[in-house]
Amino acid sequence: MLKTDLVLAAEEAPNPIIPHIPEVILGIVAFVILLLVLKKYVVPRFEAAYEERAQMIEGGIEKAEKAQAEAEEALAKYRAQLQEARSEAAKIRDDARLEAEQIKAELRAEAEAESQRIVAQGQAQLQAQKAQIIAELRADMGRNAVELASRIVGESLEDEARRRGTVDRFLAELDTAGAAGGAGK
Repeated sequence: MLKTDLVLAAEEAPNPIIPHIPEVILGIVAFVILLLVLKKYVVPRFEAAYEERAQMIEGGIEKAEKAQAEAEEALAKYRAQLQEARSEAAKIRDDARLEAEQIKAELRAEAEAESQRIVAQGQAQLQAQKAQIIAELRADMGRNAVELASRIVGESLEDEARRRGTVDRFLAELDTAGAAGGAGK
């Protein structure tokens, strides 16, 4: 009996490997409800977040590319301006050099003109002084000649006309003697 009791008890006890039908149905219904809730609420939020993130990444890449292009354009403009500034500086330097040369030439010409004017003025002064000295020497020589002549002749040459004639004749003789001596040299 014991054996039969065990068989009967085993027939009446549920099999632990085979699930109960109501539990399977309840599990399937709960799973379907979970799937519907996930599909309706969770999946759209995940997709929206994914799409937003993808757009942010693509927008960031586009912004980065645009910023890169703007930076390259700004660099090209900067280089062009720098080159233009360098060429303008070179032009200004060349213009300044030319202007300096012109000023230098003008100053040199003014200095030469001033030098020539000073030399001419000096020569004029020398000529005037020479003429004055010659006139003074002639007058002195005339007085000395009249005095010597009056001592030699023994008579006074006080008369103005006589004195002038004697002095002029003496000076003319000196000039001819000086010219003959200067030509012989």
